[in-house]
Amino acid sequence: MSPSLSDALTASRTDEFRRGARALLRRPIVRAIGQQADDFTLIRRHAAELRTWFDRNTGWRLLVDSEVARLVKSAATTDDHTHPARDVRYVLVCLALAVLERADSQITLGRLAEQVVLGASDPELIDAGVEFTLQGRDERGDLVSVVRLLLDLGVLSRVAGDEDAFVKDTGDALYDVERRVLAALLAAPRGPSTVRAEQFEDRLRTLTAELPPTTDDLRNQRHRHRLTRRLLDEPVLYYDELDEAENAYLTSQRGAITARITELTGLVAEVRAEGIAMVDPFDDLTDVRMPESGTEGHVTLLLAEYLSTSFGREVPLTELHTKVREYAVAHKGYWRRNATEPSAEIELTTVALVRLEALRLIRWNPASVLARPALSRYALAEPTIRLPKDRR
Repeated sequence: MSPSLSDALTASRTDEFRRGARALLRRPIVRAIGQQADDFTLIRRHAAELRTWFDRNTGWRLLVDSEVARLVKSAATTDDHTHPARDVRYVLVCLALAVLERADSQITLGRLAEQVVLGASDPELIDAGVEFTLQGRDERGDLVSVVRLLLDLGVLSRVAGDEDAFVKDTGDALYDVERRVLAALLAAPRGPSTVRAEQFEDRLRTLTAELPPTTDDLRNQRHRHRLTRRLLDEPVLYYDELDEAENAYLTSQRGAITARITELTGLVAEVRAEGIAMVDPFDDLTDVRMPESGTEGHVTLLLAEYLSTSFGREVPLTELHTKVREYAVAHKGYWRRNATEPSAEIELTTVALVRLEALRLIRWNPASVLARPALSRYALAEPTIRLPKDRR
């Protein structure tokens, strides 16, 4: 084999490996059919190498069979309130999965709804403030949102019918229950039914607990896993959020950790004095984009620019509401019509701040907002004018 052909084959294999890894990071459940079929083929072809990489660097398990590939991810931290998953719809997801676990190979949306309502009548859920009776269009809409999530995940496959008809109470829908996907969905190291703690934080901590390291090698492995998880999952890793041992490990191993991530994914490390961001040049490994089109996207970008000039100062929410009202008037020809209505600035500001916080660009509380260091990339500086050489 000629050197050029060997190099070409190596490059092709490396590209396939990276595409398979990115597919798993983008969507941890990949099915062998439908739009994900090409990604599944790559993952299955490189399953051994991918399994080894994720096991060594993140501690995540990769399960691959003839129908589904599942990257069983564990979060590096469970205290990120930008992903709370505590509202009624999350409860409905859990109840729906419990119903499907006991269901036949097919189920109608109406039957699923009946069983979810029955599950929601549990006294412990009622005492916790969960109320779901399917009385009204809004509750039907909540259940349909859950079903569409399960369709997107591949837990259900639509056979006939339409969810919108169910919302209007004029029809029903029929689904196949995909057992392989359903069985692979749970990503906890232990079954939730084995947890005896009662408070939410205690239950979550117990559910996600890992065995404590007992040797230096295991402690280093724990640091490597947690840091790599955060660099892969979080928009920015700030040094001041790490404990002393993690900071020390990252200081000595930063180059090796970021190089391995770059080799796997193509993400590029942006290292600053305050932390590290793994930047995606292909822009498809994020679920929160910025900038983004539309009124909310424009508001978010404008507020990011405004807040980037206020480092070290807690900006009152009322000040941001005033700015958004000004922006709405200035851009009324491009924004949606109701953006200039009274109090519209409150909702627009909230949507923008939720997005900025999820991107770890700000901290905010009910009264004020504080810019975080990574927000500086959205600051506008004074233009620098360079004259041609013959005019200098």
